[in-house]
Amino acid sequence: MQLKGTRPYFIRAIYEWLVDADFTPYLLVDAYWPGCELPQQFVEDGRIVLNVMPSAVRDLVLGNEAVLFSARFGGMPMAIQVPVGAVLGIYAKENGEGLFFEATEYSPEPPPIAEAEPAIEKAAKARPFLSVVK
Repeated sequence: MQLKGTRPYFIRAIYEWLVDADFTPYLLVDAYWPGCELPQQFVEDGRIVLNVMPSAVRDLVLGNEAVLFSARFGGMPMAIQVPVGAVLGIYAKENGEGLFFEATEYSPEPPPIAEAEPAIEKAAKARPFLSVVK
């Protein structure tokens, strides 16, 4: 069994902590990460900062795979999608307190599970048998 990454759990925890403290939570995002749906006109140096305060967004989902919400940018509504791997940090606008993550390279495939394939092959080769039970 492979352990899930901790990043989505830390994002949710820091978000809740910031909102409880009446701070404005900001997400720092790698805008070029595959799967990002962002307002490209606000991207600077490959990054974008998003205000995810409850009053600034609608339908916020801090999921295990992605952060999803709707917001207005320049008066235009937009659905935002940020894969969790693209989140470089979550912090308070007011004082910078929060948590920042190391940038990681995008990996489209999960790491191979070396032991699973031989077990499947062995199961396919094993001959079924019946025995009489009295």
